[in-house]
Amino acid sequence: MTPSLLPPLPDEGVERVLCIVAHPDDMDYGASAAVAAWTAAGIEVSYLLLTRGEAGMAEDPATVGPLRETEQRRACARVGVSDLRYLDHPDGMLEGGLALRRDIARVVRQVRPDLILTANFEVEAYGGLNQADHRVAGLAAIDAARDAANPWVFRELRESEGLEPWKASQLMIAGHPSPTHAKSVDEEQVQAAVDSLHAHEAYLAHVTDHPRPEEFIPDILRSGGEAAGSAHAVVLRVFGL
Repeated sequence: MTPSLLPPLPDEGVERVLCIVAHPDDMDYGASAAVAAWTAAGIEVSYLLLTRGEAGMAEDPATVGPLRETEQRRACARVGVSDLRYLDHPDGMLEGGLALRRDIARVVRQVRPDLILTANFEVEAYGGLNQADHRVAGLAAIDAARDAANPWVFRELRESEGLEPWKASQLMIAGHPSPTHAKSVDEEQVQAAVDSLHAHEAYLAHVTDHPRPEEFIPDILRSGGEAAGSAHAVVLRVFGL
């Protein structure tokens, strides 16, 4: 029996997308191809990174944090993103809870996105055990998306900061093993995704036996395309909010 193709993720009525991940480079393992497609269509995409990735290399974090920010800005430029924000929570020690939820909800209310994207936060992911910050970030993004819409949660955001509640329409999870939708991308957007990961040059040099982006990013997107009935696609698990 031939499996059903994943339905396309519609863009109609979408003006803004907010991507919430733990570290620099987390968006650039394939999901950035969807970002390139959105920005090419005139959709505004913002990145919110919960840490600066300062604990991800051998050098001192005081040196690594600014370096990784520079690399992430280059990666963003490859896919048309100019709005890059950080929360400055500690890399490797990201702690779930009210403080993190409040910080994310604040940005959701500031950006007022139609769609929110985060990354897979399952314990088992990407062929092994998922990293601690990834797990915390995904759950916090889900909770904060709902918090941002609730006028009685984090009331100080409205009463002291003037940030009105905001309800995004959908939350999407990239890299999930059970996707529900697909965002088809073209060859130019595939190359943009490859280029966005290449921008993390210093970081990738510290990852033992890391393949070159052009050796695996197109394959990921080609596999997504097979599930979508197109040449290339980013597959996503999508929930209504």
